[in-house]
Amino acid sequence: MKIKLLLSAIALLLTHNMRSQGMPVYDNTNFVSLVKTLVESAKQTSQLLKTAEFLKQQKENLEKVNNVVRQMNAVREIGRNNQRLIRVMQNDLRDILNSPYIKPDEMTRISDSFNAIVQNSLETMDFINQILSSDYLKMSDAERAGILKQKEEESKEMVSSIGIRTKRYKDIISFRKMQDKINNRDTKY
Repeated sequence: MKIKLLLSAIALLLTHNMRSQGMPVYDNTNFVSLVKTLVESAKQTSQLLKTAEFLKQQKENLEKVNNVVRQMNAVREIGRNNQRLIRVMQNDLRDILNSPYIKPDEMTRISDSFNAIVQNSLETMDFINQILSSDYLKMSDAERAGILKQKEEESKEMVSSIGIRTKRYKDIISFRKMQDKINNRDTKY
């Protein structure tokens, strides 16, 4: 119906502007070809709009997946850092506390400092569990990924801190061991 109306309007315009003697000549094939082209163009435009909407939706889906991947990577790194903490606690801390060069009052301070780090690590894991298992105040995935990234950085700082403390205590033990050897050496040659 619209096509017939459009054809009639174009035909009127064409005949109105033409002033010639006798009957006007009108080439119907060109007009039909133009209408077909317009209809095809409208179909292609409609298809392009659908494709653009589909691509927009896929972009949003991809952003959601990227945020989830960032969250998973942050949680994985925090888990690795906690594994490092456990290894230090199992090996290095035991060696430090069993050393004869560590005084009893130092043992308490050393244990307390390592326990504080472990407690902080446990609290971080509880917080992460809350973030991942609930909506946590209706956060978006990007906000959740940001918080997890921040906790990952804190976890890296924890590993660095425990490494520094472990090295410091090992250096103290080494120094005291050397001092003991110097003080108890055989001075008779």
